[in-house]
Amino acid sequence: MPDLQKKYGFWTAAAMVVGIVIGSGVFFKADDVLKASGGSLTTALLAWLIGGSIMVVTAYVFSKIATRIERVNGVVDYFEQAYGRKAGYMVAWFMTFIYYPTLVAVLAWVSAKYTVGLLGMKDGLWPVSVVYLTGFFLLNYFSPRLAGAWQVSATVIKLIPLGLVAVVGGIAGLRSGMTMSNFMQTAQGVSGQGGLAVATLSTAFAYEGWIIATVINAELRDAKRTLPRALIAGTIAVVTIYMLYYLGISGVLTNAQVLEAGDAAPVQVIGLVFNTIGGTLLTVFVIISCLGTLNGLIMGSARGMYSIAARDMGPCPAFFRRINAVTNSTINSALLGYLLSCFWLLVWYGNFAGWWGQFMDVSELPIAILYVIYISIYIWVMKTFTDLGPFSRYLCPLLAGMGSLYIIWGAIQKDMFLHFLILALGILAVGFVLMRDRKKA
Repeated sequence: MPDLQKKYGFWTAAAMVVGIVIGSGVFFKADDVLKASGGSLTTALLAWLIGGSIMVVTAYVFSKIATRIERVNGVVDYFEQAYGRKAGYMVAWFMTFIYYPTLVAVLAWVSAKYTVGLLGMKDGLWPVSVVYLTGFFLLNYFSPRLAGAWQVSATVIKLIPLGLVAVVGGIAGLRSGMTMSNFMQTAQGVSGQGGLAVATLSTAFAYEGWIIATVINAELRDAKRTLPRALIAGTIAVVTIYMLYYLGISGVLTNAQVLEAGDAAPVQVIGLVFNTIGGTLLTVFVIISCLGTLNGLIMGSARGMYSIAARDMGPCPAFFRRINAVTNSTINSALLGYLLSCFWLLVWYGNFAGWWGQFMDVSELPIAILYVIYISIYIWVMKTFTDLGPFSRYLCPLLAGMGSLYIIWGAIQKDMFLHFLILALGILAVGFVLMRDRKKA
């Protein structure tokens, strides 16, 4: 099999980081972060900054790993390299059965929520969620090339609403003094406060996804220099964009209005400045942005079980390795990904239907488990990468580990954390029982 060509440079890699990370989270988590911050803009911005700093340091550590392992495929391969095939299998099982499908379910719901709002529909949120989820799985199955083209287009489009809100809101806030007023006044009567740690956890969803960019390591020119620079530059760019966007919202709406508007806050900002047409156009851009992220996650979810079967591990590897000869897409692995996403969408629906008594936030809790995996990798880096200097070998992994612990601490304080943990451990236990390594370790 021929090697992958060294065809990408710094700008491609950096754009990939930005394009994957920026999606729906920054739109529908803005009010959640402010609510967890007790209505304080200063605390909310600090949460965005801490969450972004954790992402930047973590990306730097992983960039050091990526330059040492050829043809890597993200965190699963890193963990396998560190702790063996069985450990890598368990991480792959987590990604397949929990991480990807939970985020797919939430993204389908977010996309549907903005769509229903745009069309003025009183009902239809959940049917539209199912339509989006089903439609993009079918797109990835029948036309993976078209799905890839959509991913690239959505990446460009999703920067438009962020830029509009940041520029328009930022200028308006400076002229009116609204921004300074929001810094000085905390929204009153805020319930469900969680403090800085919970607020930081809410930002983790918006910052998630950069790890996927490491898969093009083998295709980068001068990867040992290009990938670390791209990861750092890309993640810093995301933090800057998010902070400016958040300031843009605060320049037009008071903290109390942001909480009242909820996910519709950015649309209201543009609507107040440019009129209703501007707000409507922004909503279209937001929907496209969300659907772009949904598509990217489905691309991962459709390949989840295939990545396990390709290692000749887990149940029925021959069954899950099947590929459509015409479209070159996964068949049974994609079907399993779809069914798992439907299951987690049902769990998400249960939150709003009052089935669980409290809110099981599957948009954030799986990410906290991923950070537990990250900590294990940091330990491996400190023990193994003996040729690195103290800064890269010890200081950065320690800082990244402390950031991971902070996010995990925020997750522990969430409603139904213990319930979700028990459910996740049960799913992992099933994976352990079904583990069959048909190759010698």
